[in-house]
Amino acid sequence: MTNETTISRSSDDRVFDAIIYAVAAVIIVVVLYPLIFIVSASFSDPTKVLAGEVWLLPKGFNLNAYANILHNEKIWIGYRNTILYTVIGTFVNLIMTILAAYPLSRPDLPGRGFIMLIITLTMFFSGGLIPTYLLVKDLGMVNTMWALIVPGAIATYNLIVMRTYFQSSIPWELQEAAHIDGCSNWRLLTSIILPLSKPIIAVMVLFYAVGHWNSFFGALIYIRDEALFPLQLVLREILLISQSVAEDGANVGLEDKILLAESIKYAVILVSSLPVLIMYPFVQRHFVKGVMIGSIKG
Repeated sequence: MTNETTISRSSDDRVFDAIIYAVAAVIIVVVLYPLIFIVSASFSDPTKVLAGEVWLLPKGFNLNAYANILHNEKIWIGYRNTILYTVIGTFVNLIMTILAAYPLSRPDLPGRGFIMLIITLTMFFSGGLIPTYLLVKDLGMVNTMWALIVPGAIATYNLIVMRTYFQSSIPWELQEAAHIDGCSNWRLLTSIILPLSKPIIAVMVLFYAVGHWNSFFGALIYIRDEALFPLQLVLREILLISQSVAEDGANVGLEDKILLAESIKYAVILVSSLPVLIMYPFVQRHFVKGVMIGSIKG
């Protein structure tokens, strides 16, 4: 009887594993194919890409797209601006989030429950795009990098995750003992709390940095000077130009422009995504840990 049950369970496990592997394989193909196509198209002859001949492997291998990128000043300006916005923005985000999350994690803060309720409401309701734009304009931040940094200085979800970490991972008794020894609140934060919070700080840096790197809507609304465009906005312009040129392709003399736009388009997508693609496998565990911290305890 026991052997039959064991055999039956083993058979069921094999069927279940087969189904899981099949579903996982389908998901992997669906997720990876667009990336594989972009890589192949960036190394292919643009005429073959437009003709729909590129499916998996490059056709008419060439590096003209990447040569054009190296000589495209706008792309390098966009790269520089994106790196600058990401570094400064992440630093501001991290400082503001820590300074807000730590007081809210302390049980001796009067009215912290009400404050958290007000903060949480901002996840569901906001002033809207037009009032926010008018505020940014009145503050004189339009067409400056601060318009991309200050309005989103604190992400509510990240604030809740960091506050939860402070509450659940750092014993309140440790903080009380530090106060008894004469430690000030500022010294407590810098000398005890932050050194014990390196995992959550790493998570916040990753969350905010990836958000800044991929962001383009704020720049689309607030930035007018092309010299201040981030990389994602430069990429958007290239894609729009490529589309408009292709739609007007019946006019004489536009064939070279269509091919140039098509060759650059996929290469720019790959170049703009490459830093995140390289970074993510090394920091995936931090992302998972950050999500689990926020989901287990609130």
